[in-house]
Amino acid sequence: MSVLTTEPDAVPAGEEPPDTGERHRLTAVTGLAALSLDAMASVAYGPEAIVLVLAAAGAHGLGFTLPVTLAIAALLAVLVASYRQVIAAFPDGGGSYAVAKTHLGARTSLVAAASLVLDYVLNVAVAVTAGVAALTSAFPALYDDRLWLCLAVLALVTGVNLRGIVESAKAFIVPTAVFVGAIFVLIVAGLLRSAPASTATTAGHASVVADNATSVGVLLLLKAFASGCSALTGVEAIANAVPSFRVPRARRAQRAEVALGAVLALMLIGLAVLIGRFHLQPVEGVTVLAQLADASLGHNWAFYVIQFATMVLLALSANTSFGGLPVLLKLLARDNYAPHVFALKADRQVHRHGVLALAVVSAALLVFSGGDANTLVPMFAIGVFVGFTIAQIGMVRHWRLERGPGRRGKALLNGFGAVLTGVATVVVTASRFTEGAWLIVVALPLLVLGFTTVHRAYGRIGERLGLGRIPEAPHRERSLVVVPVAGLSRLTSEALTAAASLGDEVRAVTVCYPDPEDRAQLHALERSWAEWDPGVPLVRLSCTRRSLGRPIAAYVREVAAAEPGTRVTVLIPEAEPERLWQRLLQNQRGAVVAHAVRRETDAVICRLRFRL
Repeated sequence: MSVLTTEPDAVPAGEEPPDTGERHRLTAVTGLAALSLDAMASVAYGPEAIVLVLAAAGAHGLGFTLPVTLAIAALLAVLVASYRQVIAAFPDGGGSYAVAKTHLGARTSLVAAASLVLDYVLNVAVAVTAGVAALTSAFPALYDDRLWLCLAVLALVTGVNLRGIVESAKAFIVPTAVFVGAIFVLIVAGLLRSAPASTATTAGHASVVADNATSVGVLLLLKAFASGCSALTGVEAIANAVPSFRVPRARRAQRAEVALGAVLALMLIGLAVLIGRFHLQPVEGVTVLAQLADASLGHNWAFYVIQFATMVLLALSANTSFGGLPVLLKLLARDNYAPHVFALKADRQVHRHGVLALAVVSAALLVFSGGDANTLVPMFAIGVFVGFTIAQIGMVRHWRLERGPGRRGKALLNGFGAVLTGVATVVVTASRFTEGAWLIVVALPLLVLGFTTVHRAYGRIGERLGLGRIPEAPHRERSLVVVPVAGLSRLTSEALTAAASLGDEVRAVTVCYPDPEDRAQLHALERSWAEWDPGVPLVRLSCTRRSLGRPIAAYVREVAAAEPGTRVTVLIPEAEPERLWQRLLQNQRGAVVAHAVRRETDAVICRLRFRL
């Protein structure tokens, strides 16, 4: 028996292979650059968050920086292992939303989706404001213009992402590599020193370490752990955007996830070791990372390279949201929980509407905060912890239903991670509730309510359209075409010709008003119409008010009521100017008529464009 085989990649000589869109997708390296900026940049504020909390217990409390960091690194390992399994089990992306939808029910999945949406939007605003804050710290003269600088950076990142996720990844590979390389150079240089190379950055700055405090309580350690977990934001982004990778998508995404976890853990642990090695104490007005760069490299050009790289990466870490949120919105739209426009994909595999929606909401947050990161930070990271916890719980249920080898150990790992992230969620929310976290607590149920409202609306629309059912056979109905006219011209002739081609009967209608001037114009039109004699009757529609669309819509309703079984079409002739600016010269009568007919009748609307 012979088998006919075809070579899918074979292309006739002289012809280009068909564009499958794969070249516009991510590799493991470009995926790491495009989707890990948020997590990478978090080393600029994660260790500092730990140190600032432990400083309340004095110098003794700062000694717990490394143990807390190791606990966070352990949680990071759990999350990376979990999200590798999420990627394999849910290759269509969606992360915690996809896990919850399958194993925890629709309502829980919407909570996960809402938490991710809030976190992605806040990440953009926080990242941009933090990056601009680093810039204004170096150049104080720009401080008053920080809002405009934030909006400019947001516009830049949005523009790059509208060109495609691969283009954004290529643009951000160099800044990411420079930042990661600089941090590792800082760590290695610091480990080789027995004493700080410089303390110039802290000179003249007041310490924030509490005096005479020697006890470290469990609640303080939990708060430090929860605050430091802000360094884990962005870990879920790769699992959310699996469809953006090239085939084999799941394998490439898993490699990027492991690489992200390894690099991030090494940076966090290395910086924590240096904090203890140099007995660093937090001071007002100087970041912990700046102190470490000063101590490891000295106050020279290398110090400024670290600061500049940090500033750039913080500003560009908003790109993580632009890679993850549009894919999440696509999945929500596919499930009828978000407007279907978010499922549309433009050239270069871009979910353009998701990118633009994220940019608009983030711009509104920037305006609301005035470009001040301190206004937004208390609300940040709560959403991602909620998503982490839901994903972990969902994966526990996944392993209970799975019959593969090692499922019990994997379930225990995910269960342990759920406990850790759940504790972090409660502690972060409680500790930051009065600082702005209450907004997230309020926004989450409102966003879930919005999703369910959209879903119900699509359900009603689907019921009316009979989706999923075989419709009745199409049949032909008598067709009447109504053409609004205001005068005789070549446009009128073209409109009546098109109408005669579309329908069984054509009627021209014109609206008349009681004013003497309008009556004179009507009589002139009727005389000209009689002389022209196009074979189409001209129907006079009297109206006491100066309305154009409503009289035509009322006539269409009268015809539909008097002649049941007749399909009415309103053909609206419009001139198309040669130049774009000349559209400003038009009276927009066609748009007025179309709006009234669409709102008040079931007639078919046809707008005839006559190019000048």
